[in-house]
Amino acid sequence: MFDPFTGEPLAEGGVRTRFAAAELGLEPPRFCAQCGRRMIVQITPDGWWARCSRHGTVDSSADERR
Repeated sequence: MFDPFTGEPLAEGGVRTRFAAAELGLEPPRFCAQCGRRMIVQITPDGWWARCSRHGTVDSSADERR
């Protein structure tokens, strides 16, 4: 598993701090959480979508924080 905002591998049991916009849900993920690859991100007036070439598309409607 990878951090969707930095692309770095997640450490087991480690606490990682994120920048404020990501914590507040204002920033879309830039990296795939499954493989760590950089994603294509499109921001629209009503949300965002991000596409990984291997794992497909996620969008802001799937974001649990909203």
